[in-house]
Amino acid sequence: MKTKKTNRWFIAIMGTILQVVLGTVYAWSFFQKPIVTTFGWTNVQTMWIFSLAIVFLGLSAAWGGVNLAKFGPRKLATTGAILYGVGYFIGAFAMSIQSLPLFYIGFGVVGGIGLGLGYVTPVATAAKWFPDKKGFVTGMVVMGFGFGALFMSKVIAPALMNITGENLVQVFAYAGIILLVIGVAAGYSMVNPPADFVPKGYTPPQKSAASQGQEDSLTVKQSLLSSKFFGMWLVFFLNISAGIMFIGLQSPMLQDLLRIKDASLSTEALAVMGATLIAISSLFNGVGRFFWGALSDKIGRIQAFRLILGTQFLVFIALIYIGNPWLFGIMVCYVLLCYGGGFGTMPSYVLDVYHAKLMPVVYGVILTAWSLGGIVGPQVAAFIRDFFVDTPEMIGARTYLAGAILLALGFIVTLTLSNKSITEGK
Repeated sequence: MKTKKTNRWFIAIMGTILQVVLGTVYAWSFFQKPIVTTFGWTNVQTMWIFSLAIVFLGLSAAWGGVNLAKFGPRKLATTGAILYGVGYFIGAFAMSIQSLPLFYIGFGVVGGIGLGLGYVTPVATAAKWFPDKKGFVTGMVVMGFGFGALFMSKVIAPALMNITGENLVQVFAYAGIILLVIGVAAGYSMVNPPADFVPKGYTPPQKSAASQGQEDSLTVKQSLLSSKFFGMWLVFFLNISAGIMFIGLQSPMLQDLLRIKDASLSTEALAVMGATLIAISSLFNGVGRFFWGALSDKIGRIQAFRLILGTQFLVFIALIYIGNPWLFGIMVCYVLLCYGGGFGTMPSYVLDVYHAKLMPVVYGVILTAWSLGGIVGPQVAAFIRDFFVDTPEMIGARTYLAGAILLALGFIVTLTLSNKSITEGK
């Protein structure tokens, strides 16, 4: 491939499009209530479909990061897009025979593996093309993942629901076709830059011989067993766990508040308002990845994480006392801005702390925090929703308090970390 500047922007754009395809998983709360209503599964049972998808996203991203150099970005990204589309097909078949276990395997396991292989590839690949704009471009690429929920909840899903007469089996089947075609085209575009590629006008930072020697001798095992890696992983996990609570259940939670405010609202009207919140918050999720990633270039990675976690903690505390659905929506949007910010900042943080050769491996493994966060956040929220039905007015407060505790712990961990590379200490 030629080394013209336009070519690297093409890689960044196609990587962003692939992330948009994969990010449609974040519109799960659009389907949560219809699936519960149609098939009679509980919130916890249904939420496990989404949770499993996120679990296997993180696990397969870790595997993909380790094996990216072996298979190359094109193979992994294309395979990921295919598996994610197949996950929708299996999910459609599972609903047609009303098999929850098959739904878990199809959308959760197969689709989740596709998500992980597809997610890690464009981030690591774009970072290689943009050593001069690490925070900016990784933020831009992962911004696409945040925007995926917007396209699913306001464009793809409503159109398919209308065309099929709200037949969920057909909706999932047709959505799978759409995502498969776009995803494969974007994934096939992923290639690494030439070994001698240097952007025009960019001078790589000079390192001392001692520092370079330390980096070259640093092994994957040493990196992953370091206290710094554990601290970064923990910060990522706690931010994800708190934010993903809203991604899985923001629509039902808003509908509950609207119903309390106005009992005359129809089910259809409530569903439309819930989908609107998903769409708007997904914009903040996407923009947050770009905004915080670019801001971290200026103020430092760990400083950005301190702001992300600290301000969210205040928002979660405020949510305990807020019953207004519109204020709730604004707060959710800010939480999603910060949630996305974690994904926009972490890739460049990993690049700063570990040298570029280790980045795909370390970043892939750090995404296992997404796996565990995908269980903890949604399942805590779903558990509260299912088992505290005797006091529905307290469901939200209990959820927000749980999120606040997670964020407070994360903020404390950020105080023990710095922006120094692993060879320089904490």
